[in-house]
This record gives sequence, C-alpha cells and structure tokens, in this order.
Amino acid sequence: MLFKRKHFLCALFCGVVFVMIASRAIQKNNILSATLTEPRATSRGVPRSAANQTPVPWHTTASSPNRICGCPSCIADMEVSEWFAKHYDPKQKPFLTDKKSSMKDLALEWWLALQGSTGEHTIYSVVQKMFQFIPPPAINVKPSPTQCRKCAVVGNSGNLLGSQYGSLIDSHNNVIRMNKAITVGFEADVGNRTTHHFMYPESAVDIAHGVHLVLLPFKLLDIQWVASALSTGEIKRTYMRVKDRVNADKDKVIVVNPAFFMYTHYNWTERHGRYPSTGMVAIVFALHVCDEVSVFGYGANKQGSWHHYWENNKYGGAFRRTGVHNAEFETEVIQRLEKEGKISLHQR
Repeated sequence: MLFKRKHFLCALFCGVVFVMIASRAIQKNNILSATLTEPRATSRGVPRSAANQTPVPWHTTASSPNRICGCPSCIADMEVSEWFAKHYDPKQKPFLTDKKSSMKDLALEWWLALQGSTGEHTIYSVVQKMFQFIPPPAINVKPSPTQCRKCAVVGNSGNLLGSQYGSLIDSHNNVIRMNKAITVGFEADVGNRTTHHFMYPESAVDIAHGVHLVLLPFKLLDIQWVASALSTGEIKRTYMRVKDRVNADKDKVIVVNPAFFMYTHYNWTERHGRYPSTGMVAIVFALHVCDEVSVFGYGANKQGSWHHYWENNKYGGAFRRTGVHNAEFETEVIQRLEKEGKISLHQR
C-alpha cells in the first residue's frame, strides 16, 4: 500500500513538472512568433509597413543622395520636380562657340524668321568672323560637387524700390542684370555688383571692366554688330539705331545661342508671345550656368505698374499690350519655378 502511494506521488510530481515545462515552451514560442511579426526597420530606418506604402510625389522628394553640386539643392537635379524635368534640357548650349555644331539648322531658321531674314548659309561665316575679334567663351556650365554657383538675376521692375535687397543681391557669386539696369543712386535696393550684363544692340550700354557682356541677338546684323562695335566702329555707317561703339572686355563677351533662344520660347514660354523677353531668357540662362538662382525685380509693383525702377512711367502696362511678349504667362512660369524649388523669387 505504501509502495502504491509513493508511486502515485511520483507520477503526480512528474506530471506537474511536465505541465510546467510545456507551459514555458508554449510561452517562449509565442514570444518568438511576436518577434518575427513585429515591423523591422530597413537600412533607412523606415518600418517595412511604411516602406511598402505609396511613394511620396516626385516634386516633394528630397534631393538625390548623389551630389550634383556643392549647394544644399542643385538646379540640375532632375529628380525633385517632374514638371521641371519636362521643361529643362541639360543638353542645350546657352551660348555660341566657334564650333558649327553649337548651332542647329531648325533653330536658325526660326531665329532668322523673327525679323523676316534669310541667309542660313551666311550665319556660319558671320559667327566665324565674330570670333576673329572675340575669343570663344571659356565657361564650364556643368555642375560640380565641389562648387556652389549662386546667381542673382536682377530685373528692372519698379517693385525693387524700397526693397532694401541691395546687400542680398551683391552677396551672390554672380549678379546678372539686363538692358539699361541703372544702379547708381539705387544701390540700397538693387545693389551695385554686376558680373553678367544681358543686352541687345538697341539697349546697349557701356560695360564696366571685368563684366561679361551677354548679347541676346535677334537678327544676323546683331552678331555682326558686336564684332564691329568692339573693333573698328564701322557699324556706325550701317546700323544707325544703336551705339557705334561699346566699352567692354573683348575676352568677356558671350553671345546667346539662337538655338537656346528658341529652346526658351518652345520649352519655357511655350510659344506664348512672339518670342520671350530678355528677362525670361536671362532666367533660363541662369538655370543652365548656375547651381542656385535668386530672382529679383520681376513683375509689376503693388500698383500693377510694369515701369522700370528708375522712372515714373504712367504707361507702365504697355509692355503687356505689345503682343511681342506675354508678361502674364512668363510670370506664371517664374512663379512655378519657385514653387518647384528651382529658384528663390524675391518680391514685395
């Protein structure tokens, strides 16, 4: 009887131990299962469940991890704006060189037709002759991860008056101005530094030493003019509407490529107006030669006038009524560039 009781107690003890061991095994197994199903961080610290969600829209995505330039954000980064990528063509050549390949026949045909001109067969000889007086521009437009080229494009709008943007404008590596662009007496609002001065012959002014003269040619005669104006002054006998001579450094003359002019008209202003304004071409030019662009002095002032900051023009809206440029559409493009993070637009 005693033996049976001992046997019973032993069996009961073994049963209790077995239940305890089984219980712990089940608990351990549940913990392991929970660990396997818990979201794990990816290499970027994002849970797998989040990583599988719909991607963030293209235009709000952060810049590419592969550095294109030395700035926090780079214009040439095509991955941050789908809209920009559709308009921007990095293969475009902003200025003429002494190589025939820098000019495209279709673009030349469009450009010559602006003034009802013909003579595609002579354009190459004219350009070659021009480069006998001025050297081809030695400018590398490709971005580099070791540099950050910050540019200010300064328009002539009356909205600059009282802005106190002068010191901010002058702080940029390059300051691009256009046409008359008076700075004396307006330094507090527009600054006094200039590195590139856009103009066409009818708006020509003397250029200070060390400043690039950027010629925007509308016709074949404009290219002929720049060579003559910087050399013999013979233009005086053939082109009475413009200055016969211009003071400028010959080694700093840049001529905008007619193909680039057409590219601005087709890709950016989308053929609104007859052709884009000098100011619009200057901005697109900056998009191709700079890494960061700040824009000043564009658009109407608070009263809706489009006059220049150095004059009180009661006919300030005439620019919009000429039919040559489409100021409203160009303004929309500029504002869209800011929205897409490609320029900083400074307006009052």
